[in-house]
Amino acid sequence: MTPPAPSRNISPPPPRKAPGVLRLHYDPASTTCRPIILFASENNIPLDYQLNDLFSDENRTEWFTRLNPNQAVPVLEHDGFVLTESSAILKYLADLTDSPAYPKDLKARARVNEVMDFFNTYLMRDYVYGLVYSRVLSHYRLPGPAQQQFIALHEPRAAKRLKALDTWIGAKTFICGNEITIADYFGSGIVSAGELVGYDLRPFANVNRWMNTMKALPTWDEVHAGFYGWRSAVEAQNKASA
Repeated sequence: MTPPAPSRNISPPPPRKAPGVLRLHYDPASTTCRPIILFASENNIPLDYQLNDLFSDENRTEWFTRLNPNQAVPVLEHDGFVLTESSAILKYLADLTDSPAYPKDLKARARVNEVMDFFNTYLMRDYVYGLVYSRVLSHYRLPGPAQQQFIALHEPRAAKRLKALDTWIGAKTFICGNEITIADYFGSGIVSAGELVGYDLRPFANVNRWMNTMKALPTWDEVHAGFYGWRSAVEAQNKASA
């Protein structure tokens, strides 16, 4: 099933100043595309959205492989400059638009970078690939008993990472403090992926509270329409096979 694309008019005026055309190749359900779309929509950054349907293997076409040899989204084009990887694109857009979500202070920026690296390594590996993609994407699913062994290996690891994140957040509104940063946009896309398999965040009270804060952002629901479509399809498939 191909999730519906978000509105091409996703960024209301007035836009933040960004010279040139910013073209984002994306899939609306993608764990790593959603943070960029959310950041752009919340900060009125106009993007030229170019849908690349991962469920139809558009990312494996010859023209897209020339654009990104890794055959992955997101990809940002800016007046001939091509940038891949969600974390890098978020930082680029934040700097380009002089966003306070990526602090200029050296130590504050280092903290944001630290958290984003944590998400990009530990959470993506043990939580997203280990517990989510291995269940909902056939090309990550292992044959026979190896599948359950793989999940059993990653369940305690994912819980350990979420416990660390819970401690990191503490009583703060957002991960790095009481002001939102690009680490929150990035991390919320990764943590929300667990909804595809019904992962329960309630044991991690601070993470759960933070995610509810992110979901209260004005454009969250619109940005995540494609993801919720995918989630509904997975739920329906699970019920049919039960």
